[in-house]
Amino acid sequence: MSNKVLIAVVGPTAIGKTALGILLAKHLETEIISADSRQFFKEMEIGTAVPSPKELKAVQHHFIQHKSIFDPYSVGDFEKDALSLLDTLFQKKGVVVMVGGSGLYVDAVINGLDEFPEVDPKLRESLNLELQEKGLEYLQKELKLRDPDYYKKVDLDNPHRLIRALEVSITANRPYSSFLSQNKPERHFKHLYVGIDAPRQVVYERINTRVDQMMENGLLEEANRLHSHKNLNALQTVGYKELFEYLDGQCSLEVAVSEIKKNTRRFAKRQLTWLRKNDRILWVDHTTNTEQVLKKLNEQLKTLTHAQR
Repeated sequence: MSNKVLIAVVGPTAIGKTALGILLAKHLETEIISADSRQFFKEMEIGTAVPSPKELKAVQHHFIQHKSIFDPYSVGDFEKDALSLLDTLFQKKGVVVMVGGSGLYVDAVINGLDEFPEVDPKLRESLNLELQEKGLEYLQKELKLRDPDYYKKVDLDNPHRLIRALEVSITANRPYSSFLSQNKPERHFKHLYVGIDAPRQVVYERINTRVDQMMENGLLEEANRLHSHKNLNALQTVGYKELFEYLDGQCSLEVAVSEIKKNTRRFAKRQLTWLRKNDRILWVDHTTNTEQVLKKLNEQLKTLTHAQR
């Protein structure tokens, strides 16, 4: 294994991962790979908290708004693209920074994905139809029957994840979770997780403030432009789903905004649950000053690059 290092900046939504990623990338004179699956799509800007033009200019970013919501783009596609880019970046950089709130996408690059059986597209179409006709709760119940273990840890509000687990379970006639944690491919770089920690109340307050700011910045207008495409996978996400319900006359705007805040808080809670299982994360408090963060990081990098030489 080489002494090249990928630093993954992780933490709950709205906690300041973008700012920390830029700080580290500037300090290390390197570039940033975004592993936030919501920020891949160019039509979705306000609701995904894409870095500002000033932030994008401060450091070279990759995988920000590089796809359209009409382009199919899976975690497997991202894994391949990110590894290819890392091969290029590591030719001139000793360290690369990856920033992302999508734990699955971060882990795919660092650890590799599990291998699943090939699924008949007709089965996926059938499950999507059942979602439309019978609702999300039907898929949740089906998954609970077929794979109770995965049911306990999956994001039950994410239809894309539910359908993926069901199609694999049905195709293989065995639980989706039985395919997880198989032998993973070796990576030719080392890695370091840096996590931003904060009391839950602080995270929730930041989320509420961010949602209010998004509404002021024109999130409703953005959702209105995308409304006719609301069934696309890319748009099955917090911030858009709730406003689509308002635009369909199913609730008031006040209720929709309240639901965005509530569902984003629930998403942050799931992110933290995912991250707490990883005992390799170097946690830094959100109030820690820049010098202390960089000192901690430099110590970890020193240890990492001198190990197993």
